[in-house]
Amino acid sequence: MSDKNPPRRPGPKKPSNRKSGFGDERNSAKSTDKPRGGKPLWGDKARAKAASKSGENAGSSRAPWEKTPTERRDKPVPAQSKPYAGKSENARPARAGARPAPAPARAAAASGRGKPAEAAPPPPAPPAPHIDGKQERIAKLLARAGVASRREIERMIEDRRIALDGVVLETPATILTSLRGVTVDGQPVAAPERTRLFRFHKPSGLLTAERDPAGRPTIYTALRNALPQGAPRLMPIGRLDLNTEGLLLMTNDGELKRLLELPATGVPRTYRARTFGDISQAQLEELIHGITIEGVHYGRIDANLERRTGRNQWIELTLTEGKNREVRRVLEHLGLAVSRLMRTYYGPFMLEDLPRGAAVEVHPEDVARFRNSLRPPRSRAGDTTAKNDTNDKEA
Repeated sequence: MSDKNPPRRPGPKKPSNRKSGFGDERNSAKSTDKPRGGKPLWGDKARAKAASKSGENAGSSRAPWEKTPTERRDKPVPAQSKPYAGKSENARPARAGARPAPAPARAAAASGRGKPAEAAPPPPAPPAPHIDGKQERIAKLLARAGVASRREIERMIEDRRIALDGVVLETPATILTSLRGVTVDGQPVAAPERTRLFRFHKPSGLLTAERDPAGRPTIYTALRNALPQGAPRLMPIGRLDLNTEGLLLMTNDGELKRLLELPATGVPRTYRARTFGDISQAQLEELIHGITIEGVHYGRIDANLERRTGRNQWIELTLTEGKNREVRRVLEHLGLAVSRLMRTYYGPFMLEDLPRGAAVEVHPEDVARFRNSLRPPRSRAGDTTAKNDTNDKEA
């Protein structure tokens, strides 16, 4: 009897209960040629089905994929079909429909050299950033460091309070790249901190100033107990009169302070005024076109009558200029007596239910989002924003 089994005619394969390597029976013999969805089978069973139909393995007792690794190694591999380097010679044949290898890999496989394609050189590293700062006016650098606003710094230079390397500066046109060597009142300027913004409920009877020659209390008297420990030096954005209360924004960034105060930025401020006198909604709506009082023109004001009790009423006013005592002067021009005035909004920031004399920090993400949404004022020759300094004092 011969050692080899006689060839047998391929026929339908018996069902098998052997599971696939993935632990399921999707590729078992119980599956049909086209499973659910009409798609052809993939994997060993699909190749077995194709081989049995074409008669490729008619002269073998077992299909090549059913042989052991030792039996597969007995048969020499032709040179033209030897796989490229990096792959095992016992690798399974590529499945039908697979994407062909790239041209260099196919050429290497055909020649038998077995050399992998050379890797592409890494991209060049980006150039190192320029470490020198941008050249800017000293007033802008000091304002960004939170020393004071740009206009206040220019006045400090006129008062000979700022020096560079021990030499007193005489002009605000000094151009620098950093604050190294700059002193204010003999003290070196610290490195600028991140921009911080606080909501402060200013009570009535406090001056919006750092100090008062007459000795009256200022907002900093209340801020000593309202601010958290480690808070930087803060400056008010805009000003409220002695008898005006409500929302006052405080920041350590002089550039942000000036940007919010400029009328060209168009940041709205909203006030609520309790008045006494006769007024109608039609009269208030005329303020939308602006009004001129004693030679001073006040821009657009959106005024609405909230509620009335006898001859007393609450009026809400929204404006974008914030000139000196603007709200009081406009209402007095209309024949009304203002008994109480409070600011409830400054841009998107609200007073809400913040207690009097309390301060709360605005989240840094809200500050950054608001700053990016601001409309930068158009710069003109001569920097004419200096004439708007009186706009800092509102209500």
